[in-house]
Amino acid sequence: MIEMLLAGFTSVMTIKIILLIVMGVALGLVFGSIPGLTATMAIAICLPITYGMDPIAGMSLLMGLYIGGVSGGLIPAILLKLPGTPSSIATTFDGYPMAQKGEAGKAFSFAIVSSFLGGLLSIIVLIMIAPPLGKIALQFGPFEYFAIVIFSLTLIASLSGDSLPKGVMAGLIGIGFAMVGSAPIDAFPRFTFGFSSLDAGFDLLPVLIGLFAISEILLVAEKKYKNKLKVDIKNISYKVTIKEYLDQKWNFLRSSVIGVGIGILPGIGGGTANLIAYAAAKNASKTPEKYGEGIPNGVVASESSNNAAIGGALVPLVSLGIPGDTVTAMLLGGLILHGLQPGPLLMQNHGDVVFGIFAALLIANIFMALFLFIGMKGFIRLLSIPQNILLPIIITLCVVGAYGVNSRLFDVGALLFFGVLGYFMVKFKYPLTPLVLGFILGPLLETNLRRGLMLSQGDFMPFLTEPIAAFFLLVTVASLGLKFYSGWKKKRRLKVY
Repeated sequence: MIEMLLAGFTSVMTIKIILLIVMGVALGLVFGSIPGLTATMAIAICLPITYGMDPIAGMSLLMGLYIGGVSGGLIPAILLKLPGTPSSIATTFDGYPMAQKGEAGKAFSFAIVSSFLGGLLSIIVLIMIAPPLGKIALQFGPFEYFAIVIFSLTLIASLSGDSLPKGVMAGLIGIGFAMVGSAPIDAFPRFTFGFSSLDAGFDLLPVLIGLFAISEILLVAEKKYKNKLKVDIKNISYKVTIKEYLDQKWNFLRSSVIGVGIGILPGIGGGTANLIAYAAAKNASKTPEKYGEGIPNGVVASESSNNAAIGGALVPLVSLGIPGDTVTAMLLGGLILHGLQPGPLLMQNHGDVVFGIFAALLIANIFMALFLFIGMKGFIRLLSIPQNILLPIIITLCVVGAYGVNSRLFDVGALLFFGVLGYFMVKFKYPLTPLVLGFILGPLLETNLRRGLMLSQGDFMPFLTEPIAAFFLLVTVASLGLKFYSGWKKKRRLKVY
């Protein structure tokens, strides 16, 4: 395997391919940093360009776009509380408060190092254990996915802040909005009220940008000042000590493992991985109340997990020919475009190309970290722009991004609707994250429930008796029990004092 990897590096270590990787990473970072322009869109635009290239050159460009597109989302997430991609939702929770406190440089340092190491770990996993992990993922059917989604929904309890009822209500609202449009499997229109625009439902990106960006703009506009953010650009610290990095080692490892594991499971992806990793980090912390106030732990959890999901998502693609998310579906098209059939025989028939792709991923990961560190001071200077200039620019980018997803004016209306909804939710102290988690996981829950019932001919027992599904349901019950017990213990302690 080492010999094949060295051969892969030899095939990509040419000026032409290195330049293609550099261009891919740079363009991916631009797409990732502009809300609405995702890695999927970057690959879709550049895929036809690779047609005349040889397979290794073409796939190297696409790998650069993939790495850059996922990582670029951390820039607006930290500076503007704007998730550039679904994978950077949780980065806003602590990254933005850190920037507000004058620690934008520190937030960037943690985010970039976590992204680099998370991506590196996942690529190593991809290289070493792609075939066996792919076979495990293939064993997951609707019963197992249903149980995993149920377990993931219990994390709403960790993301609900001070009020569990409000968090549960927000999660249910998210599931409710996810049910608008054509039903999975039979495509029956629901909750459309006769409006054909609602047949396709709400797209994730307008929902995200509306909830986290437009609502924040409305809250800022409500205040009676136009000055720049209260951050002294000259005194921003960019230095993070080795000890501070090492203090995050267990958080990083846990979050990266979650990212790799969720990346391997088709249909879930980095958008869910960063939320679950953030919730897991908060649950494991001795000071969970500090999360959301601007601590590096939240940034590390989010950025290490979403980049770790990159290598994880490529495992089923390379070993089984199954795309894990929309980005890997585009990469599947890229492989087929170059005459390569993904699946069990890909490694055997085109091992040189596969290991060339692995080498391109490693090189792209290095350039991603390099570009972000070089541009960090330039990004942070955005904080010095007066808000009365910056906010209209952000709104314009949000509207363009929302429209660009599907070229529908309806998505712009959805953006504004969810922005107003997010504004009122914040006002009445309803957490936004459970709504997003419910919106993302709701369709997965319903789809796998219906598929499972079709497979079992209406019998619900396989959801409880299949070994993997039963394991995750038991973990769900244990997790809820532990949460209620810790809550009861905390209340009892408060009564004593």
